[in-house]
Amino acid sequence: MVPVSKHPQAMKAATAAKKLGVYLPATPEEFQQRFITRDELDAWQTDPPQWLVELRQNGPHPRPVVAARLGVSISGLARGGISDALTTEQITELREKNPEWLVRERKIQAEVRAEEERVRERDAQRAAKGDPARGAQGKGARDAR
Repeated sequence: MVPVSKHPQAMKAATAAKKLGVYLPATPEEFQQRFITRDELDAWQTDPPQWLVELRQNGPHPRPVVAARLGVSISGLARGGISDALTTEQITELREKNPEWLVRERKIQAEVRAEEERVRERDAQRAAKGDPARGAQGKGARDAR
């Protein structure tokens, strides 16, 4: 039996905002100035308050959300000169303009995903054959010496 804590687990507003996928400075002041309990976070994820619905819909969005909506990495955003949070409207404008950096970063992201998939498939084949992976880094690097 798991002991029940008399004090609910709480987190900083920045942590809660990250878990909710919202930009902390855009959240209401009362959210930013207090600790959020795990129960509150769970409740907001299942039944979000109006301010959370609007933030998720219109932004401004944090960089991880912007990157995901544009199909690039966070590093790709930085290389493209995007360092601030963007609204949904700004993201849509970027998609429509499709600047050269965005095309390049999407291509890079697609290549990274393809390589990750190739490695997953290779590892799955090795596991199916019962061939253990050779070390966590540079698989087979010792064999190449």
